[in-house]
Amino acid sequence: MDAAIETSAQGRDEAGSSDPGLQRLDEIAISVRSHRLLQTLLRENPRLDEILSKSRNETEALAGIRNWAKECLDKNPDSGEFLAGRAGIESLRWKDHAAIRLLDYVDHAGREFSDLNLRGQIAVSNPVKMLWLAANRGTGGAKPDFFDDMLELFRQFSGSAKLPRHDRAEVEGWMERYPSGLDPRIVELRRENRERILRILIRKLDAGEIRHARYQFEEGMSEDAKMELALEWWKESSFHLMFAVRSPKLLNNLLGNSLDPDTMTVLREAEAAGIPFFVNPYYLSLLHVRVPYFAVGADLAIRDYVLYSRQLVREFGKIVAWEKEDIVEPGKPNAAGWLLPSRDNVHRRYPEVAILIPDTMGRACAGLCASCQRMYDFQRGHLNFNLDKLKPHETWPEKLRRLMDYFENDSQLRDVLITGGDALMSADSSLRELLDAVHDMAVRKRKANEARPDGDKYFEISRVRLGTRLPVYLPQRITPELVALLREFKEKATKIGIRQFVIQTHFNAPMEITPESREAVQRLVSAGWTVTNQHVFTAAASRRGHNARLRQVLDEIGALPYYTFTVKGYMENHHSFTPNARALQEQREEKIIGSIPDRCLDAIREFPHQAEGMIENIATMRETENLPFLATDRNVLNLPGVGKSLTFRVIGITRYGRRILEFEHDATRRHSPIIDRMGKMIVIESKSISEYLRQLRDMGEETAEYDGLYGYSIGRTEARMPLYDHAPPPFRTTDKLTNFALPKA
Repeated sequence: MDAAIETSAQGRDEAGSSDPGLQRLDEIAISVRSHRLLQTLLRENPRLDEILSKSRNETEALAGIRNWAKECLDKNPDSGEFLAGRAGIESLRWKDHAAIRLLDYVDHAGREFSDLNLRGQIAVSNPVKMLWLAANRGTGGAKPDFFDDMLELFRQFSGSAKLPRHDRAEVEGWMERYPSGLDPRIVELRRENRERILRILIRKLDAGEIRHARYQFEEGMSEDAKMELALEWWKESSFHLMFAVRSPKLLNNLLGNSLDPDTMTVLREAEAAGIPFFVNPYYLSLLHVRVPYFAVGADLAIRDYVLYSRQLVREFGKIVAWEKEDIVEPGKPNAAGWLLPSRDNVHRRYPEVAILIPDTMGRACAGLCASCQRMYDFQRGHLNFNLDKLKPHETWPEKLRRLMDYFENDSQLRDVLITGGDALMSADSSLRELLDAVHDMAVRKRKANEARPDGDKYFEISRVRLGTRLPVYLPQRITPELVALLREFKEKATKIGIRQFVIQTHFNAPMEITPESREAVQRLVSAGWTVTNQHVFTAAASRRGHNARLRQVLDEIGALPYYTFTVKGYMENHHSFTPNARALQEQREEKIIGSIPDRCLDAIREFPHQAEGMIENIATMRETENLPFLATDRNVLNLPGVGKSLTFRVIGITRYGRRILEFEHDATRRHSPIIDRMGKMIVIESKSISEYLRQLRDMGEETAEYDGLYGYSIGRTEARMPLYDHAPPPFRTTDKLTNFALPKA
């Protein structure tokens, strides 16, 4: 079934028997393919066949499955220690993972969940009942993807499917599939793309289709002279913003009319739905038009950032905020319990961190990522690409002072992350104003602490971060003037006790790392700022070896991997979503070859304090320890509640094979007290593992290389690298929380 049709069908009928307007599952016949998969499942597992055939009802079937799973776990005493929370995941055998999942399926049988992938419809998990109905009546409504998952589960449970082992050579073989944008052959292709784009823009300027006071040609200029001038314009960030693509027609035109009709239909529907387009010429030049034999599919992760999916178009207008703490009502605490001074300017999850979004051009971006976490804000019109309207209001300096007063009087805050939008979209003057305000606030906070006794002191500002994708989207913005501004701020902020200066960027593919972006990163590093990367684990970016290769090239240009994020959001991000099982598999089978030995942790802790030497320090550690890259990032999901985690168990599955995960919060970091009340979080994935594997196959992947993927059903959040830890203050701080109130239960 086509993915778009399938997800639409899910929206109609996956809710199950809890909705009286829908057929009961025991009346819904299973398909021929489902029957075939069921027959294989029962043939391979005679005891399962016996349990299902001899059980008079689902209750007896549940009891039979429970007893069988417990027999397996009883053979490994460590499994009981794990279930009691007294042992780690490493104490489990591969088949124990399957036994625990079966127990969880039994314990949560019949449980109902509100599924925001289906706009709040009720999804029911009762896999044993679906098996019993299918085996005894040929009903139950379970789809082939459900049976695929169950077949792999019982192969793992029986021991016939083993945990795959991959050595370093195999992982590096996968990595070699992905050239970076530094490859001379790729550089030449991008040069061709640049010239094609500029020729088209020159024609449009000549025809009067595009007009701009700054960018125009003198009368009588030759074509060669026009191209020479346009190539100079290409070096300016303002050129790329002024000539950004805002329509599907121009997008296709600049791509040599290479987009297929189906893609163009979706893009025109996106335009009609009000989804903004904004792709600057530089970033557009990274997409292949003439696909080279040595890099087939290498730009897919980039392409999926530019081209919208049918699911996004269908959901736009109905998207709900994934992170509940982003929903703010004046005077009321957000979902994490924080009282905020502004609905749109300050976001907050953790006690020590505040996100600052200015009322400047920093609210904008240099392009719109199709899987953007803030698509909800684009939908409600708060974020847009009307660059004139996004310029600072006259009242901004007043509001900025009020926001700084909030930070100054917060007892726990020590980390300010300026983002957007994009922090570096702000003009140098606006950014200087922001940084000066943070500096002055930090001075006042430090001064106020002098009057507080030890034990009552507030945390002081020790880290300033800038969130930006411009080294990727628009490296021309990283000018010598900007670098001088950042260096100046670091020099004076260091004198008042701020110790960490971080640029958090967002490379998602090795192909995004170009000579221009390499120069941008190295300029930022030369200013003494640590550049870290947050990678979104989209479907195209999740292919074997892709993320490992990205880490390697990031290391080479002096950027440290920070997070690898599972795609968040609901059905609007269905196309880009990668199941969390694949995040676990990548972590344990690929990233592991870059694991940093404990003996190196003290040395790597010092990297940010020697930021100017980042490239050399990374290279030295890699060479000394014989590592292909430094695995300094954590694989996590931003929870639809508070915080990040990859600590979960698969406790259910829908009849379409979409897994239901129960997450615990990350125990390795400090949270708002609200999590004691919040408890565990439920995430229903937007696609089945089978559908994900079909998507990989369509990308040209050999799905056999992903053997074992179904077996990853228990996750544990990795420890944070010490280099990302805050240094302890030289005094005792208060435990009191300011700007905080527990919301009503």
